[in-house]
Amino acid sequence: MIDWKEASEHLNAPLDPKHVKGRTQGGASVSYIEGWHAIAEANRIFGFGAWNREAVEIRQLGDPREVNSKMRVDYMARVRITVGDVVRDGTGFGQGIDRDVGQAHESGMKEAETDAMKRALMTFGNPFGLALYDKSKANVRESEPTPAESRDRIKAAILKAQDVQALDRLWKHPVTEKTFASLPEPMQGELSKAYSDQTARVCQAPANGTQYQ
Repeated sequence: MIDWKEASEHLNAPLDPKHVKGRTQGGASVSYIEGWHAIAEANRIFGFGAWNREAVEIRQLGDPREVNSKMRVDYMARVRITVGDVVRDGTGFGQGIDRDVGQAHESGMKEAETDAMKRALMTFGNPFGLALYDKSKANVRESEPTPAESRDRIKAAILKAQDVQALDRLWKHPVTEKTFASLPEPMQGELSKAYSDQTARVCQAPANGTQYQ
C-alpha cells in the first residue's frame, strides 16, 4: 500500500536544482532530469517494488539513414507507470547514432523508452521534473551559493559596516557563523583579515548600525 499522504509531501516538494541538467535542442536551451535519477526518486518516494514500469509500445520511425558516415535510427515509445491504483502513460522519442546499425537501433530504443518513462513519472510531481514545465520555475528550489559567493557576500557586508558595534553584530550573527564554519580555511582567513582591517578603519568612526541581510 502506498502512503499517499507521505508521498504527496515529497511529490509537492520543490525540485533541487542540483539534479537538473541542460542541453541545447533545436537552438534552444532545455532543462531535464536524467533517467537514472527519475528511477532513484521513484524508489525513494514510492518504495522498492511498489511501482511498476511497462513498455507498452516501442516503434521504429522510418528507415535507418546514413548521416556523416554514421547510421541514424528514430524510435518512439510509450511507457506505462503504475503506482498502486494510479496508472500514467508517457510517450517519448529517441534517436540512435552509431557506425554500427545494430548499436544505433539499441541506443534509439533505450533513449525512447527512458524519455517516455520520464514523461509518465513527470505527471506525479516536482521531483520528476514537473517543476521544469513552469517557465517561472516557481517550484525549483534556489541553488545553494558557492563558497566563493558566500565569502564575497560576508566580505561585502563587513566593508559596509561603519562602526565597531555593527561589525560585532555582523560577525556574531548566527547566519555569518554558520556560513563561516562551512568555508574552506583559506576563505575563513580572508574574512578574518577583512574583519580585522575594517575594525581598525572604523574604530573612530561614528555608529551607523549596519546589519546583516
